[in-house]
Amino acid sequence: MVRREIKFGVIGCGLMGREFASASARWCHLLDLDYVPIITAVCDPNPSAITWFTDNFSSIKIASADYRTVLESPDIDAIYCSVPHNLHEQLYTDIIRAGKHLLGEKPFGMDFKANEKISQISAANPNILVRCASEFPFFPGAQKLFKYAAEGRMGTILDVQAGFFHCSDLDPRKPMNWKRRVATNGAYGCMGDLGMHVLHLPLRLGWFPKNVRAVLSNIVKERPGQSGALEPCETWDNAALLCEVETHNQHFPMTLEMKRIAPGEMNTWFIRVMGTECSAEFSTKYPKTLRTLPYAPGQEQYWRLQDIGIESAYPSITGSIFEFGFSDSILQMWAAFCDELVHMNTMKQPFHCVTPAEATLTHQVFSAALKSNTLGETVPLRLCDVS
Repeated sequence: MVRREIKFGVIGCGLMGREFASASARWCHLLDLDYVPIITAVCDPNPSAITWFTDNFSSIKIASADYRTVLESPDIDAIYCSVPHNLHEQLYTDIIRAGKHLLGEKPFGMDFKANEKISQISAANPNILVRCASEFPFFPGAQKLFKYAAEGRMGTILDVQAGFFHCSDLDPRKPMNWKRRVATNGAYGCMGDLGMHVLHLPLRLGWFPKNVRAVLSNIVKERPGQSGALEPCETWDNAALLCEVETHNQHFPMTLEMKRIAPGEMNTWFIRVMGTECSAEFSTKYPKTLRTLPYAPGQEQYWRLQDIGIESAYPSITGSIFEFGFSDSILQMWAAFCDELVHMNTMKQPFHCVTPAEATLTHQVFSAALKSNTLGETVPLRLCDVS
């Protein structure tokens, strides 16, 4: 098979940049794809971060501390960009203007104003594919739950719960970093860091809140800086959002939780949908298990546990009896991005990455949550035309 090579530049060579590069090195894991990403350029102001890439990828032709060097290269087709939130507006808009397809990290702009600018530039360049990263919904259990909900199997929805929990910030000795500063992370705090993952499936299902009541918590107020002296932590550690969702035929509560401080939780993403005809729950804590409770009047009510193997959106060489993991979800997300880049409306499967319009909806929710927490009130939301 002749495969189209998509030449990628990676801007931001940290944790997620390495994950993407590693996924591209595993491309042979996927079956029957007529495209392949090639890491051609890398950019980071930290030379030691670049070294890992150049040591492991002979395909790299450009290694620079200046992202403009990458954007000026005619040999680069697309960019993966993973940088602090305050850099999103400048870098993302420059990438799009340079004619490079973009997969950027959440929250797609430090605040609503920055996101609005990114969306405007994206809309002005319709031939450039612009998407936001969110890998967890590519777990097979999450895909099955999404399919059930999209097909209307739940009946009347009773409530929805979705969340993303970390635990590492429970340790007050954890050093200060950019996510604890409003200037670099933004006022959203943990919502900007984790919220896209939480809202990905609800928004894709059309469950945009009509209002939100938020309780935000800044729990560890100081952390040791580089000198060892304590520095103030300015951003929210935890967020709990209680929302109402009203569609053309449904009305139900939806709880969204984003926590950097959730004792015992290493990296847990989950979604739970309760309905009159079927309820379903998936969590990365139990990555091969989907819990469902189908119901008809008069039947007994009990949860069913189904073990799910490798039933991924893009088939792979792994036997169906084996387990799916985080690295697999990254690989699937990248396959979806590349698939859409090459085939547009004729993707091999329909589940695409987060769109700029969906990212804008998350900013509307987060901005309302900030206002709600300040006022101690429920704040209404209006679904704007962001198509």
